[in-house]
Amino acid sequence: MSALLSVNNLKVQFATRTSFVTAVDDFSLTIEPGECVGLVGESGCGKTTTGLAIMRLLPGNGHIAAGSVVLEGVDLATLSEKEMRHQRGKSVALIPQDPMSSLNPVMKIGRQIGEGLRIHDGASDAEARQRALEVLEMVEMPRPAERLDQYPFELSGGLRQRVIIAMGLVCSPKLLIADEPTTALDVTIQAQILDIIDSLRTQLNMAVLLITHDMGVIAGRSDRVVVMYGGRKAEQAPTDELFHSMRHPYAQALLASMPNLENASKHELASIAGLPPDLSKAIVGCRFAPRCSFATDQCRAEDPPLTGTATHEYACFHPVDGPRPVVVLSTESAAAIGERGQELLRIENLVKEFPIKAGFVRHKVGAISAVADASLTIRAGETFGLVGESGCGKTTIGRMIVGLEIPTSGKIYFDGKMVSDPRHAPTREERRDRQMMFQDPYASLNPRMTVADILEEPLQIQHEGTRRQRRERVSELLLSVGLEPMAAERYPHEFSGGQRQRIGLARALALNPRLIVADEPVSALDVSIQAQILNLMKDLQRERHLSYVMVSHDLAVVYYMADTIGVMYLGKIVEIGDAESVFRTPAHPYTQGLLDAVPVPEPTEARARRGRQVTGELPSAVNPPSGCRFRTRCPRAQDICANEEPALQSFGVSQEAACHFPLRTPVSLGASAAHS
Repeated sequence: MSALLSVNNLKVQFATRTSFVTAVDDFSLTIEPGECVGLVGESGCGKTTTGLAIMRLLPGNGHIAAGSVVLEGVDLATLSEKEMRHQRGKSVALIPQDPMSSLNPVMKIGRQIGEGLRIHDGASDAEARQRALEVLEMVEMPRPAERLDQYPFELSGGLRQRVIIAMGLVCSPKLLIADEPTTALDVTIQAQILDIIDSLRTQLNMAVLLITHDMGVIAGRSDRVVVMYGGRKAEQAPTDELFHSMRHPYAQALLASMPNLENASKHELASIAGLPPDLSKAIVGCRFAPRCSFATDQCRAEDPPLTGTATHEYACFHPVDGPRPVVVLSTESAAAIGERGQELLRIENLVKEFPIKAGFVRHKVGAISAVADASLTIRAGETFGLVGESGCGKTTIGRMIVGLEIPTSGKIYFDGKMVSDPRHAPTREERRDRQMMFQDPYASLNPRMTVADILEEPLQIQHEGTRRQRRERVSELLLSVGLEPMAAERYPHEFSGGQRQRIGLARALALNPRLIVADEPVSALDVSIQAQILNLMKDLQRERHLSYVMVSHDLAVVYYMADTIGVMYLGKIVEIGDAESVFRTPAHPYTQGLLDAVPVPEPTEARARRGRQVTGELPSAVNPPSGCRFRTRCPRAQDICANEEPALQSFGVSQEAACHFPLRTPVSLGASAAHS
């Protein structure tokens, strides 16, 4: 079979004020009809640039300096812009990383989807609308006819991603380039989107180039994997062969950086020290050598050529032999590294509703049920993981814990004292023990302040020390999170995402808190940077006897970090217990669905999990379902689920779940022990 796409010796450069930066260098790739090729690597390695070069959508200062991009016998690299417009959308289509920024906010969905058909095939408005409805049905859009007349802001992230896929499919392209199509999505929605792309690939015999940094996504979806580093190909092999017999140390390190639920016990995450190379400077030798534990003088002096077989290529002088052995941690929890602490935080029957107002006088017409009767306990030195899809109330609980939101009802006790009474707001001194680590560090750091000013600000507010002492404290904080003191004089935009997250952690540590609420702290980071942040958080917990509330939709991350897990669904805690019990023997169908949706970096297991995850969209919190809120998506639901709300039942000494038809048989323990 001849290749559908053949990229040969591609070289992409970007012009700067003083020189040219070579972002992709001598890169070659082929894709067969109907094949899915995974392109994996960290941010800055050239993956997205390669995809944009194929589409001829490089920024104004970028250009293809050498090589060819042949699609169905046509070299796209040599086409004029006018000629290339006839190829985009019709022969090759792109799913961009951020659907919201790629959709026209003032154009209805149906018209946006049909636009490509009107341009390429001269279709009428009626024909384009009919085709738009067809492709929305293909991508399993709920109520597709209704969506045609909606605007992008009216849709959730998962539905917007479906719209982007539909736009790409409207002209039936031969090649679909999916650039990190699920990075910011919940694991359940991510699995649904990837299933849709897989199904369409089979139906239409369409080739897919799947660009991602997540080895788990690659494992279950691709036929072949290309590992990219520093703008060059590091390794290429069939998916099963690469995961079981990888040869390049970089591929091995990427896999070792991922938390993996399939291991028998928790394991130490092997982070990759340093950052990808600065491509604006001349590089001598192997590009991975500065970060490689196997590097020798030869690696630092010579650039290794691609070697191996026709199906398994790698560029390394000292190849490894398969995945890195797992380093097993103690089965004791993180809190047990010292004596298990006394109760630090207790939440009782917490409720938070946000009013919906309308009319000229803005009177209340309804309420959003964000948190509904939640109770939990956290001990000193413990990590409590709070998991669930976006919109389940996890972040709202975290914000109430630190005092950024006031509960509608219920009580929050910290160190034995109630801190949720709206009539008696906590003092500044009392609030310093509870700090927040925000999901988006760039949005939460003042862009007009230096890092020194950002870290010194809470110390000033609390009247801590002299200016000199505060500056010394800033240097200590930066060192504690793995940054040099000289970083204090720089601004947030001068740092990478992982470095900004370290600064956010440093700010949370500034006042020596006892509890930190970490809201999705690694959701947008590469797996290698994610591993660095998670390992750092664990180290700091041991050193300072910190307690964490870890808010995340990534169950693998939560399992690695947490001692106790609370699973939330639409404002309710549906399962709670120690991490091992909840993850190894879940009792609630929702917990099992979340586990099945986690990308597993092992091809055989990843394929076995497909189709087992939770399907459908999260119901509205304005009008939640009666009885069990999960019943509308539950495969085990019966009539009683609609009429009766299930109570928490015990499934062991430290595990409870609220379900009429649980996955396991409840045990009779008398009084509940799950919160003790």
